[in-house]
Amino acid sequence: MSDERNHVPNEKDDYQNYLKESMNGINDFHPYTEEGQKKIVNLGKNMARKTNIMVSLAILLLIVPIMTLATYMYYGIGGRADHLIDVVTKTIYVTEPNMSLEKLKVEDDIGLFSMNIKFDVLKKIGKEDYKIGNYDIDFLLDQPSFPKKNLLLDRPLAENPSKETEVMVHPKVSIPFSTTDGWDILKKLPDGTVSEVYISLNHLMKPDDLKESMPKNMELRWFAVDTGMEVTQEDKEGVPITPLGYPAQYDHTTWSPFKTNGESNEEVFLDILSLLEKNESVAEKVARAKSLSMSSRLAYIKEHGIKVYGAVITGPTEEIRKLQDMKEIRALKVGEVKLWNWE
Repeated sequence: MSDERNHVPNEKDDYQNYLKESMNGINDFHPYTEEGQKKIVNLGKNMARKTNIMVSLAILLLIVPIMTLATYMYYGIGGRADHLIDVVTKTIYVTEPNMSLEKLKVEDDIGLFSMNIKFDVLKKIGKEDYKIGNYDIDFLLDQPSFPKKNLLLDRPLAENPSKETEVMVHPKVSIPFSTTDGWDILKKLPDGTVSEVYISLNHLMKPDDLKESMPKNMELRWFAVDTGMEVTQEDKEGVPITPLGYPAQYDHTTWSPFKTNGESNEEVFLDILSLLEKNESVAEKVARAKSLSMSSRLAYIKEHGIKVYGAVITGPTEEIRKLQDMKEIRALKVGEVKLWNWE
């Protein structure tokens, strides 16, 4: 019995043997060098960086189409893009004397939360419409930037209007330029040319009365309308205003708002002013002057009716000279001149 007890395994000895073997195994293990450890860490960082890049690209590939679709929906739903283009083009007609454009040829390009529109502008000098430049306007959602303009004119109007740069002046305002220079230029221009001129009247007139008083063989192109602010030529904050007016003739082109459609040009003019009143922030960016004061000016016109203090006229230069005999005209400024095209 005693021998059998002596051969019973001692658990303590087994544990000691196991511990010794484990320690020997640890001593035999060769750990990574410091350089090897750095390589492992760098490898982990690179893998994490690549993973982040791939995840980011995947997110962008999902977000960009969604954002692009949202932009198209923003401009498309409710015709917002067409509405903004309408405001821009109609602003040109009522703030830029004798200037028009082909609305059907307006180019628009929708980007990410943005839209760009480009269009050519025209002037009628004599019997022909001449391309005189182009506009390039960027929109961020519905807010436009200031237009980038490229105008090819011999006598462009001031980009930032002021009292000293006006070419059509209210009867109660002193003429800011020499009253003889315009007539002298006309006398020196050769016959066989056609001219564009800006006239200022001695008194306010109704549009039809001015038409009836005009000599024959020339064309009234644009009326400058009295809006109650032309005497001060600035708004309540002292910011210069731009003239407001409208084409004197029906436009037979399909793109013009002043085409024959059952409404008079005066009615179309008032409709456009109402549109611009509701979209004044857009219109003020497009117009040369950065204040339109549309509400007060529209209210004044509705109360007092449409009367004009100036106009744009075109025709053969030898005929335009006859305007000097009109007692209604106090001053004239020459605009663009072209070779003969009246026939």
